Amino acid sequence: MSEQPQESTGAAGDDVCVLEIGGRRLVIVGTAHISRESADLVGAVIERERPDCVCIELDRARFEALSRPDRFESLDLREVIRRRQLATLLVNLLLVSYQKQLGGRLGVQPGAELMQAARTADELGIPVVLCDRDVRVTLRRAWWRLSFWRKCELGGALVQSLFEDRALTEDDLRELRSQDVVTKLMDELGEAFPALKAVLIDERDGYLAERIRSTPGERVVVVVGAGHVGGIRARLSSGGDRADLAALEEMPPPSPLVKWMAWGVPASILLAVLLIGLRRGVDAVGESVVFWVLASGGPSMVGAAVALAHPLTLLTAFVAAPFTTLAPLIGAGHVAALAQAWLRPPRVHEIRSVATDIRSPSAWWRNRMLRVLLVFILTSLGASAGALFGGFELFRQAF
Repeated sequence: MSEQPQESTGAAGDDVCVLEIGGRRLVIVGTAHISRESADLVGAVIERERPDCVCIELDRARFEALSRPDRFESLDLREVIRRRQLATLLVNLLLVSYQKQLGGRLGVQPGAELMQAARTADELGIPVVLCDRDVRVTLRRAWWRLSFWRKCELGGALVQSLFEDRALTEDDLRELRSQDVVTKLMDELGEAFPALKAVLIDERDGYLAERIRSTPGERVVVVVGAGHVGGIRARLSSGGDRADLAALEEMPPPSPLVKWMAWGVPASILLAVLLIGLRRGVDAVGESVVFWVLASGGPSMVGAAVALAHPLTLLTAFVAAPFTTLAPLIGAGHVAALAQAWLRPPRVHEIRSVATDIRSPSAWWRNRMLRVLLVFILTSLGASAGALFGGFELFRQAF
């Protein structure tokens, strides 16, 4: 099989390379994810090439997010809570907020060139293939690679960046327009957290290359971030370096330590109460149960109170925590958040403004949707802290 990669010439410049592989023509367009010039270039290349298929660096979830910027307006928050997806919702809101902030300053939304590729292909009747890995799999695999302390470090960095309002200089804006910003961000993450680079960059290069290789058609236009072009080109040009898509799509298994803590800690607490009863009698068991209710429910209720939750939400947090900490199928935070969403459902204008409000600390108490998230976070933290303290004290009494 003949494999002869070559750079394109002409108007595309260094942003486009052409690979002739096995009788197929692959035109790879490397873009900056925040660039009107990239969007224009993508449209021009597709119109010129009239390919059999267009591959774009998106998965289904991100494609829908870019296609429907108003999707949060139709969000069923209570259903999200029931499915225990509040943490995923929070991450999505952070990403949307970051995109809106940059888009407002640069005059073009991140991912505009990818959507331009989809629109141009649709207008010309050309099939579109979403060739990136599911972003949820990527995030889960990246999170799994980090140690507990590195997770804490990354979480702290994300919270800090959320409320930063650093002014962008003209040089900053010029740099953002002229490069693949997402890949630059991933590179910086890779330097600070080396375990992430393999998942965020290397694995995705292999995944993208394999999806491109399996795309039907003799003429294919591929639209990806400029930072992925080198890795994709190297893998496509190499006949033997093939990625295992099934392996790259596997969700990482839960940590044995997490499994043990989820059920071992409740079992240990029940064992401590049993030992207290055997050594000190039935009355001591009653005292231990009351202590456990107060120790776990009290901090959970305090967390809800700090979030300025509805009075019935406070009561829900207090009642739920002693049970949810012993049967960790659902957390106290989810139960309290569901109660808050029922009692104080977000208004339409609050849902519309949530991606902007999330960057303002005071808005977390003002915006009802953000307050539901705040109830979830603070109640979960309170219940966890109370469970640790209560469990330690019960063990001290038992032994």
